[in-house]
Amino acid sequence: MKKTGKGSRFWLALTIFSLTGQVAWVVENMYFNVFVYRMFHASAGAISLMVGASAAAATVTTLLIGALSDRIGKRKLFICGGYILWGVTIWSFSLIRTDVIGKLFPAAVSAASVGVSLVIIMDCVMTFFGSSANDACFNAWLTDMTADGGRGAAEGVNSMMPLLAVLVVFGGFMGFDLNKSESWNSIFTIIGVVVTLIGIAGLFLLEEPDLGQREQRNYFANILYGFRPKAVRENPVLYRTLLAVAAFNISIQVFMPYLILYYTVSLQMDNYVLIMAPAIVLAAVFTAFYGRVYDRVGFRRAVIAPMALLMAGYLVLYFCRGTLLVFIGSLLMMCGNLGGGAMLGAMVRDRTPQDRTGMFQGLRICAQVLIPGIIGPAIGAWVLRNAATILNDDGTSSFIPNANIFLAAFGAAIFLWLALIPLLRRKE
Repeated sequence: MKKTGKGSRFWLALTIFSLTGQVAWVVENMYFNVFVYRMFHASAGAISLMVGASAAAATVTTLLIGALSDRIGKRKLFICGGYILWGVTIWSFSLIRTDVIGKLFPAAVSAASVGVSLVIIMDCVMTFFGSSANDACFNAWLTDMTADGGRGAAEGVNSMMPLLAVLVVFGGFMGFDLNKSESWNSIFTIIGVVVTLIGIAGLFLLEEPDLGQREQRNYFANILYGFRPKAVRENPVLYRTLLAVAAFNISIQVFMPYLILYYTVSLQMDNYVLIMAPAIVLAAVFTAFYGRVYDRVGFRRAVIAPMALLMAGYLVLYFCRGTLLVFIGSLLMMCGNLGGGAMLGAMVRDRTPQDRTGMFQGLRICAQVLIPGIIGPAIGAWVLRNAATILNDDGTSSFIPNANIFLAAFGAAIFLWLALIPLLRRKE
């Protein structure tokens, strides 16, 4: 496979936009759960509903905007404008507080239940702008810009950003008491401003990829293109890969919405940031280097190791409670998560038709976000249905996540291996 000839401007843009986008997604995917749990005592079912609703919003948005950006032939406009509005909506969460809710809804029986509902609704609004900018157009931009090769290296950088973002957010949140409303006000303001500023900077930094002369297809036909039998017949390996992507992310989403709550509430790891930071750094370094393995040896030989690491991490986290072993289990799980995601992501990009990259982003989100976002958290909520509870100061109760979420994730990963079999048996 050829090496990409892109220079420092491309790598800088990739790093900044990928990292900033992932920081915003970490706040949504991991800390919105903590936000509604701490501020409004949300149940596991409510958290599952929020994740599922956001996944549906992300999928519909990516289908619509991905096809639209293909038709217009522009990526930069959607990326920069989306990031700017994404930041504004993140900031708006600072207004979702019990004191504000009490003034706006004086007749409400419970400010907590209204707060959970508002967070779910605004999460979908925020997801619209975030998915327009990141899921639909930034990912299409990355596929366009690496059309000359080197996708393993680029995907390695791109795929390590979720955990680097976790590190950034963990470190940034260390100075905040997450039981206080004013801490969340500051968090949402800071993240919102940063995302908006990156969107503005992108107007000067991002290169507009050369999409060439494209056939002007019907817009609504473009939206549904990836779901047509003809598209499946023409791209069988792509669809098999997307099936594996769905199975992979279902396994991840079984435990991910409850991960921080498991560390802090169940294990009482108040210093979890200091414990997790080294694991995150090591996993990110592993992924950055391992992405190049794909370029050298191909998907079949590169994908097995990270998937094995993922399942090994699940087992360690299920059986062990000590700090050192939790660190080891988390490291294995994170290496598998990022490494496996990088291999699958590079394979999807390689198999995506170059003249229809925007159209296929919606299909990718179905496999990466929608299906896992609905099934995974629902499995986790079902596993935690009889979890122990704690009594809050206001008389309400909250569930305590337990290690069964990792056993369930391990079981879901078995289906991942079944999905990988056709890909592992084919010749590259």
